[in-house]
Amino acid sequence: METMKRVVLNGPRDCALVDRAMPRAKDDFVVVKLKVIPMCTEYVDYRDGNVNEPMGHEAAGEVVEVAQPGKVAVGDRVVVMPGYWCGKCRHCMSGDYIHCERGVDVAKVTGNEAGFDFYSEYVVQNDWMLVPIPDGMSYEHASMACCGLGPAFNAMERMDVGGFDTVLISGCGPVGLGAVINARYRGARVFCVARNQYRAEIARSLGAEEVLNPEDPATVDRLKELTDGYGPTKSVETTGQPMYMRLLMNATRRRGHIAIVGEGGDFTFGLSDDMIRTGLTLHGIWHYSMQDIPDMMQMIAEVGDSLDKQITHTFPFARFEDAWKLQMTGQCGKILLYPEGDE
Repeated sequence: METMKRVVLNGPRDCALVDRAMPRAKDDFVVVKLKVIPMCTEYVDYRDGNVNEPMGHEAAGEVVEVAQPGKVAVGDRVVVMPGYWCGKCRHCMSGDYIHCERGVDVAKVTGNEAGFDFYSEYVVQNDWMLVPIPDGMSYEHASMACCGLGPAFNAMERMDVGGFDTVLISGCGPVGLGAVINARYRGARVFCVARNQYRAEIARSLGAEEVLNPEDPATVDRLKELTDGYGPTKSVETTGQPMYMRLLMNATRRRGHIAIVGEGGDFTFGLSDDMIRTGLTLHGIWHYSMQDIPDMMQMIAEVGDSLDKQITHTFPFARFEDAWKLQMTGQCGKILLYPEGDE
């Protein structure tokens, strides 16, 4: 039986690289050999002692097996989009697959014991969930089409961000840095609020005019001073922390827009003071539509230097635990894993 390596997290700081059966293609599910695995928030489960399997949701690689003619062929370079969805409901058909309510049991459909874990050497995915990588684009840059740029891209689309906008971004983690890239690409002025000075410096290098301290009582006044007294026109929340959400609601100008990207806990706001009298529009953002793929890939092709700043570290697959420990310090941007032999 052919095997592959994959990461398992069994409990508090109990993790390993283990052998699992190689997945096989079936129907429109194809096998992709992963070349680059961007790391997201899996380190939180490692830090907090949670059991998590399967893990990960970002990858780029090469198609190595298909079961039937379809949308991809062996040898195609692709970005593997996250999740396993029905492909038939109105959300999937419109490209908004991320909101599908009829997820697929991949193990049952394909008969594979593994292959739906992105922290592995190979994955299976529906052919329609694979995005072709243009010639001349690296796997590293292409892989940012997932969480590195994707949620913030959708935030900018939903809020129609353009050159006349001032955009406030809370948090300068990998997603927040991706928001800076997205907003600057569209010509907007950008301000950030963040406590992590390592990441704040990256945000400045990407074009943020100022990175302010969210705990400073004068921050909201400073943001209004920078925007003719009104506050930013659009804001993006990437941390999932109530403190940042409150700051954005206080700082964003009336009739402005706030896109909520960061996963997190509960936040309480007043219907009258925070919403009705301010006229704010809130957008819940998860991922972006497949219809926007051409624009996403064009942007990636044009902002390569910025992506090289957003991606701060790379590790061979076998050192995934070292990468998690680095993420826990916050002294990093986006981190990429390379399956063994591919770095």
